[in-house]
Amino acid sequence: MLSLTTPKAIVIRESKIVHKSRTINPLARFVTEEAVCLMLNIKPENIYVVECWRYMVYVHGKGVSKFVSYADFPPILGVRPPTQAETAKWRRRWRKNFNPEYRKQAPQWWAKFFAGEASQAPSEPTLKSWSDLVESIKFAFNQESWEILQKNLLSKWVKLNIKPHPQSLSLVRRGKPEAG
Repeated sequence: MLSLTTPKAIVIRESKIVHKSRTINPLARFVTEEAVCLMLNIKPENIYVVECWRYMVYVHGKGVSKFVSYADFPPILGVRPPTQAETAKWRRRWRKNFNPEYRKQAPQWWAKFFAGEASQAPSEPTLKSWSDLVESIKFAFNQESWEILQKNLLSKWVKLNIKPHPQSLSLVRRGKPEAG
């Protein structure tokens, strides 16, 4: 008997990100629904709208109404890489963290974000790009977050059945991020 498999359907949905200001903040290019979901611990279907204003991002969703700083969003692929000035904005933002253990690092959900994005990489070049991006901001992660990223990136290289590039392998082999 011949079984018919249903092809994977491409899900196309409307973006919930709306720019409300005539002047677009340079960090707005990093705003994604996935990051909002991890940051606020909500499901994508519970987001009604993400409004990008000149200096702040407003997130409205089921049980959520919150203003968020642009400096809370991690960098992504497909847009211009972060500049040194933007890196400085992140570091200033992290210094405001009330937990002294995490004052000099990105929030822990950043590691989950990068691990999730890398796990969805459809090809070797995309995975290499995610590995390179993570390598460029390694200063942002504490030991625990770094280990999560290492494990997830290595498992994705294995799943794709490819040998990691030497630069990517250095990311995976390193036990602790270098101080930046």
